[in-house]
Amino acid sequence: MKFVDPKTDIAFKKIFGDQAHKNILIEFLNELLELEYPIEDVKISNSYQSPHLYGLKETTLDIKAKDTSGRAFIVEMQVEKDRTFAKRAMYYSSNAYSQQLDKTEKYHLLKPVIFLGILDFSIFDHQSPCSRHLILNGENQSHDLKDLEFNFIELPKFTKLEPELTTLADKWLYFLKHADDLQQIPHNADTPALQEAYQIAALHHWTQEELDIYESQGLKLGRDRNVVETAREDGIAEGLAKGELQGKMTVAKNLLAILDDAAIAQVTGFDTNIIANLRQS
Repeated sequence: MKFVDPKTDIAFKKIFGDQAHKNILIEFLNELLELEYPIEDVKISNSYQSPHLYGLKETTLDIKAKDTSGRAFIVEMQVEKDRTFAKRAMYYSSNAYSQQLDKTEKYHLLKPVIFLGILDFSIFDHQSPCSRHLILNGENQSHDLKDLEFNFIELPKFTKLEPELTTLADKWLYFLKHADDLQQIPHNADTPALQEAYQIAALHHWTQEELDIYESQGLKLGRDRNVVETAREDGIAEGLAKGELQGKMTVAKNLLAILDDAAIAQVTGFDTNIIANLRQS
């Protein structure tokens, strides 16, 4: 038995973003988030439907859901390294928070927004793969502003092997990181939701169209990584020869025909406004 990589856009959406299999998302969020009270039920607003090959978003994918209390959950899987991901998390969350109301200013109706970013790279200095970020009082660390919460999973920091898995959260992280390397459903998949996640990830449960999309996304991801790595190597060479700034500028110009402004900004460290000006000129 072979499994797809759950981190791939279509796979992540198919496994965690299908209303027909909402128990998977419910268990996953309840185990990975430090919630004041557990999720009992969810409504996924962008539930998975078998997509067409063309027009599928290929770079990022988020899942939006609400539970019975009205709490909003934003779950995003990010494979490509993005220096601005934390800022994007705050933007998405604050935007979702403000869109709950019209101009009637009924602020008492606002419900919490909880963000969960799952990253295939590291962005923080701490060693734990899971982190929770809250708005705290700078004087006494009290948690008075509770409506916005940011959670991150940095998969490279999760290094446990199968015999070391002690919690259900560990088993879910193991699934995300290692499913595509396995030949059968592991013994640690000991809940109905986790069993179901592995079954959905099994290749023989996928249509040919879904497999075509999965393969095309994998190829694109590999190409993009090669482009970025080549650009970085070229930038180092150019930086040594002409100075760091000029080297980065050369790299940015070379990537204009290949990547979008945000991706070029990730490679070079330039602001997207600089990239936009280069493109216009």
